[in-house]
Amino acid sequence: MNTAIDRFFGLQAQGSSVRQEVMAGITTFLAMAYITVVNPAILSDAGMDFGAVFVATCLAAALGTLVMGLYANYPVAQAPGMGQNAFFTYGVVLGMGHSWQGALGAVFLSGLIFILLSVLPVREWLINAIPRSMKLGISAGIGLFLGIIALSGSGVIVANDATIVGLGDLTKAPAMLMLLGFVVIAALSARKTIGAVIIGMLLVTVVGWLTGAAEFKGLVSAPPSMSTFLELDLRAAFDLSMVTVILTLLLVDVFDTAGTLVGVANRAGMLDENGHLPRLRRALLSDSSATAVGALLGTSSTTSFIESAAGVEAGGRTGLTAVTTAVLFLLCLFVAPLAQSIPAFATGAALLFVATIMARALEDLEWTDVAESAPAVVTAIAVPLSYSIADGIGLGFIAYALVKVLSGNAARCPLAVYLVAGIFVLKFAFLA
Repeated sequence: MNTAIDRFFGLQAQGSSVRQEVMAGITTFLAMAYITVVNPAILSDAGMDFGAVFVATCLAAALGTLVMGLYANYPVAQAPGMGQNAFFTYGVVLGMGHSWQGALGAVFLSGLIFILLSVLPVREWLINAIPRSMKLGISAGIGLFLGIIALSGSGVIVANDATIVGLGDLTKAPAMLMLLGFVVIAALSARKTIGAVIIGMLLVTVVGWLTGAAEFKGLVSAPPSMSTFLELDLRAAFDLSMVTVILTLLLVDVFDTAGTLVGVANRAGMLDENGHLPRLRRALLSDSSATAVGALLGTSSTTSFIESAAGVEAGGRTGLTAVTTAVLFLLCLFVAPLAQSIPAFATGAALLFVATIMARALEDLEWTDVAESAPAVVTAIAVPLSYSIADGIGLGFIAYALVKVLSGNAARCPLAVYLVAGIFVLKFAFLA
């Protein structure tokens, strides 16, 4: 069995093993298990049933991740994306007054367009044409974004009217336990301990249970009914007012996915000698089809998750990592109380550690070439501070194109960069 698995996923070629991949898959799942609770909570504000969306979230994540692992052989997990779900609820349904059924229809149509772009060489050409400096900036930006999520989610940093952000109360349990988990993970990693990320997460989780900082909610429960299945309204989605909605969903999905794939693949050492992603079309098809299927199940856009970087850091290098994560999402249907018992400060510890690792990408920039390094740094800063991978990438591309033109190097700027920059100029001007 191990030999067959090795041949299918190419474990030895990647210097990995079944045990290492399974551990990485578990790590990825624990880092993103929060989505099984957060996504239903957000979409329930749009009038959708919490239990039904919980089931749709688990199934969409499992199916999308399984395809990513088996078809694309990537250690990347998928689930309904943060940001897309907020736009779905607060922008489309509550903001524009559309029904949640119509919003699901818009998600489905954006997924179909996404599939078309993935089949055609357009999107592959688009992503492979990203300059190396921008890929490094995107990777570092995603890492810093993970750091923001980890620090804010545990209360280490908080909102501040005077300074935008400020230091929170470090004497509170979530902040202390998140920092403790981070230190343990970093220390164990320095000792080359296998499964350091999981050990650190589970340690602070158990401490949280024992001290009352986290609640142990049990082990098993029957999956709720799935009343959102095939409830999308395609007729409403074809309304003229939905054009900008579909375009926004598409843009966010495309560039969130591009940023995540580039960032995670760079950290996993998967980029070829030209800085291109292998089997990219398969990865793109896996991601785009997951969005369409997720809409049928009853959830907002499904996308590749930046938390996959936690599994990569734990040793994940092949699709077996994703397959493991997919199986856990299916099991989550029956052990929802246990999954919900992993507190945010435990996953935050893992994310903060990954942030420190991914930020290393900036050291590989050609710092003497300001036309390359400056836009990359803008990207790295804008991703976390805009709290959006897509918007951060957009600002970086606009900066890159303008710097190249004004510095007299317009011919050295790829056509794809001009195209992406132009799209984001239009988005910021008319779709913001």
